[in-house]
Amino acid sequence: MRVEQLEYIEAVTRLGSLRRAAEELHLSQPALSETVRNLERELGVDLLDRRRSGAKISDEGRELLPHIIGVIDAVDRLREAAGQQHRTSRMVRLGTVNAATVPLLVPAVRAFRETHPMTQVEVVGAQQDDIHRSLLEGGFDLGLVNCLEGDDVPPDFRSTELLRGRAVVCMRPDSPLAARETVRVDDLLAGPLVVMRAGYVMHRYMHRLLDGRTPAFSYSTDGAEMGKLMVAEGLGATVLPDFSIVGDPLERGGTIVWRPLEDEGAAVLLMLQRRRSGSLPRAARDLHRLLVEQARKL
Repeated sequence: MRVEQLEYIEAVTRLGSLRRAAEELHLSQPALSETVRNLERELGVDLLDRRRSGAKISDEGRELLPHIIGVIDAVDRLREAAGQQHRTSRMVRLGTVNAATVPLLVPAVRAFRETHPMTQVEVVGAQQDDIHRSLLEGGFDLGLVNCLEGDDVPPDFRSTELLRGRAVVCMRPDSPLAARETVRVDDLLAGPLVVMRAGYVMHRYMHRLLDGRTPAFSYSTDGAEMGKLMVAEGLGATVLPDFSIVGDPLERGGTIVWRPLEDEGAAVLLMLQRRRSGSLPRAARDLHRLLVEQARKL
């Protein structure tokens, strides 16, 4: 039994004759008739009442018609669902606070492209609250966010810890701070400091670290990537998780270096999150898996 055979019966019933159904379906009348006969032989029921004036649905066919329509509707819903999944799997949207971009995210995206060459990955830099909002609203499939050890995990998300690091001081190699083995908070206060804007976990970290003290001068910016660029251009030092610096092209090229904090605070975690309710498209599940695998390598 094929779905098109059922669709032919529905067309004959709706149009009232085999001839009109053949015209709508762009089939010859003998071909349509033979296809219906094959279905009748398979079911053991005469679905059409054939007379000299033409063929119409039989009484037995009318009794079976609700079941035929039900199968056709179910197949249509299946096709629509499959088409929607196909369309959504053509793009995976990931929100990120731009942490561990080079050592974690870039290799995972590169590996993803090898197995999903036609699927676009859209990486959007955003603050943690915006990422959570977009995950809940369906704007993002996945989110990469930082949190501090001991923070509560939001109940609306499935969270996977990818990396656990410590906060370190990022600076230029010619900075006086680079001559030290460790950096004290008082050392940070003496020079220009690049800090993350409110809404980032590292802003909260710095607030705890400085404990109400104010640096000589400070800039505020969005995300680790811009913070590292500002450091590389000599605007000051910044405090970031070590996994955001180690392996970065600027660090590999010697443009920036890092030193541990003497008064180290809570560990900084990089979490991969997805919405707890609802299903995740296959492509997004694959990217999720690759991010976890890359994190294990690190």
